[in-house]
Amino acid sequence: ASERSVGNEVIFRGKAVKIVSVMEAVEAKPEFAIFSAGANTSKEWAPLFAKNGTVVIDNSSYWRMFKEIPLIVPEINSHVIKKGDRIIANPNCSTIQMVMALAPLHRKYKIKRLVVATYQSVTGTGVKAVKQMENERAGIKGDMVYAHPIDMNCFPHGGSFQPDGYTTEEQKLIDETRKILEDQSIQVTATVVRIPVVGGHSEAVNIEFENDFNIDDVRNLLTHFPGVVVYDNPSENKYPMPIHAHNKDEVFVGRIRRDFSREKCLNLWIVSDNIRKGAATNAVQIAEYMADNKLY
Repeated sequence: ASERSVGNEVIFRGKAVKIVSVMEAVEAKPEFAIFSAGANTSKEWAPLFAKNGTVVIDNSSYWRMFKEIPLIVPEINSHVIKKGDRIIANPNCSTIQMVMALAPLHRKYKIKRLVVATYQSVTGTGVKAVKQMENERAGIKGDMVYAHPIDMNCFPHGGSFQPDGYTTEEQKLIDETRKILEDQSIQVTATVVRIPVVGGHSEAVNIEFENDFNIDDVRNLLTHFPGVVVYDNPSENKYPMPIHAHNKDEVFVGRIRRDFSREKCLNLWIVSDNIRKGAATNAVQIAEYMADNKLY
């Protein structure tokens, strides 16, 4: 951590662990360093760890779109990691859960176009956003992280707005999906919405394929893809929800149905805990894969 925290202790697995400076960590030459401290920190420190032989798995946005840096969801594209790679990018949370459901379908039917609307948890913004929502719910005046109240509200704003009218969160869905699925021809349009929940992100995804599909085959492909759980029985009110996905590592898919307004189109509802598979779990899985395959 930064110098002001050096010497403090945190509890990990029931044991006290002393905090060291970042430079001490670099000099210790660990096999892996998992970063989740923002783009500027990653830009400054990841190359120093990498130069010392450490594999950096970075959860910030900084390295994701560098051509030479692997952007990895292990169940999908771990094959692009090469021995000697020292910086691995962890994708955006909303991208990870979406491509987990898309990958097996893309391999069989080839995706032409995606129309995505996300319903994202305040935990994606951070602890201060959770506190804002809790304060509003309790009627307490406090710091505002968002431009608007979030409790009893939602707004189509995630990240910062670009000159073209899209937000940076929406742009990540476009760029990262193409890179992970290794297909720059996929057309993507997205609207990111922030909602007052803490359990995970939800996404309504409309998919247009090159080839027609069988709905039972779609269910079968999703059911057998590692890390994906089909939870889809509307007649019993069973469909994925953030309250259901909270503190779980899987990606849940439901409301699986054909879009009858257009040929070869499918609708999915995808929910996952954005802190787990959307961030921490995926980073640990990358480290596990590289360790198991001696890629460090």
